[in-house]
Amino acid sequence: MSNPWVIDQIHITIRLVLALLLGGLIGFEREVSSHAAGLRTHILVCVGSALVMLLSMYGFSAFVNEVNVRIDPSRLAAQVISGIGFLGAGTIIFNGRSITGLTTAASLWVVAGIGLAVGAGFYYPAVLACVMVLISLWSLNKLEHKFFNGKKVRILKIQAVDQPGTLGLVTTLLGKQKVDIRKITMEEQQNDDKPNQVQITFHVTVPNPSIIVTMLEGINQIEGVSGVAIEKSKS
Repeated sequence: MSNPWVIDQIHITIRLVLALLLGGLIGFEREVSSHAAGLRTHILVCVGSALVMLLSMYGFSAFVNEVNVRIDPSRLAAQVISGIGFLGAGTIIFNGRSITGLTTAASLWVVAGIGLAVGAGFYYPAVLACVMVLISLWSLNKLEHKFFNGKKVRILKIQAVDQPGTLGLVTTLLGKQKVDIRKITMEEQQNDDKPNQVQITFHVTVPNPSIIVTMLEGINQIEGVSGVAIEKSKS
């Protein structure tokens, strides 16, 4: 391509397909981890960013030779970087003192950057960035779970009879286990078979994952408690 303002259909296809593949790889990891923005969202962001970059670089080639026209290929690209923040903000959830979804928001932001790089024909940095992101999401995630698992916010859900003292007994038990309570919510449950039921939801951090089984058994033995479950808060 001798003319820097002109691109043929073959190279356009290559760039958009590569954006689809790179965005899909990162989106697949998010999809497997059951996050809000998964495979389709990451593919759309990456392909869309590549398309905007192609448009910015080659979409206005007819005006290159105009006297009063000055083409700046970076203008539309800059708008993508700032605009992707709105989409990323939709994946971030604030719960009391904990924030979830930051990793997915960051992955959307970097996927937009990868798409722009592919659209500009900057193949090597785009592929290298994709590999580095995948390493961060897969390998570092395993290390994080291994060494920092206790600091993760977990969601503890308890089904119990709505009676005085239940909440106090649960919080006392959690305090003895040195579990840090971040947030507590209580919601009435509509159940004809078991009337007067509530669901108590705790956002907690556990000092040591090995105490979880003992903690759940202790809560389940409290009078009025009919069920208890715990899950990791998604990030």
